Amino acid sequence: MNVQSGTTLRASQRDILGLPVCDLDWAGAFDFVAGIADMPIGTTTVAFLNANNANLMMRDAEYRKALQRQIVLPDGHGVDIASQIFHGQPFPANLNGTDFVPGLLTYMEKPKRVALIGARQDVLLIAAEKFREHTPWHEFHAIADGYFKESESQAVMDKIRDLAPDILLVAMGTPIQEKWIDQHVTPGHARLVISVGALFDFVAGRVPRAPSRMRRLRLEWLFRFLQEPRRLWHRYVVGNPLFLLHVARYKLASVFGRRG
Repeated sequence: MNVQSGTTLRASQRDILGLPVCDLDWAGAFDFVAGIADMPIGTTTVAFLNANNANLMMRDAEYRKALQRQIVLPDGHGVDIASQIFHGQPFPANLNGTDFVPGLLTYMEKPKRVALIGARQDVLLIAAEKFREHTPWHEFHAIADGYFKESESQAVMDKIRDLAPDILLVAMGTPIQEKWIDQHVTPGHARLVISVGALFDFVAGRVPRAPSRMRRLRLEWLFRFLQEPRRLWHRYVVGNPLFLLHVARYKLASVFGRRG
């Protein structure tokens, strides 16, 4: 868990494919993460693990190392299945970032300064405005879209340091955003950093959300697949069985390891 400030905040965790993932309900997660944003010093990063991210982690050692230095929350039905197999019960809540981040901003009654990086420039600006409408007691600052060159990263981080936000939201897509945060964000940039994937596209209305009933049934992945089958075919049709294969192998390895 990457808590660079040395804070004593802690959350219980479960091992999912060798990665500690927090097992909090909604209220506990809001309280825990909001507490990080109120810390006087340091920087803590929050990321999310779903089946697709887990598949990436299994073949990308650099991405896994970055996640191991961050606080990871469970996202989606896939990690619930893994938790059921490994620990005998699903996670208390599906803390997907698309719902969690807006909910967290609403939960935080104390005004915060929030910086946004990522997505296309037009989407970034619309998302910042939508956030202002949603929680007008916070400040929202669109810093940079997600298409700047690696050589420009230091200039972007200089803008962040000058702004001194409480919260930094980074939307560059997985695993780029988690690696970029791990490499470039240091204490003094923001107390709480969250990698948010496609959140800005959802908030800006550029990508539709699944109906609430489908979300309650943990079927938002199916809605997204039906909306963009060509782009998401490999992620879901190939990726979901691959994730279950990783889970089965990890379970068997742990069983035979105990027997040995």
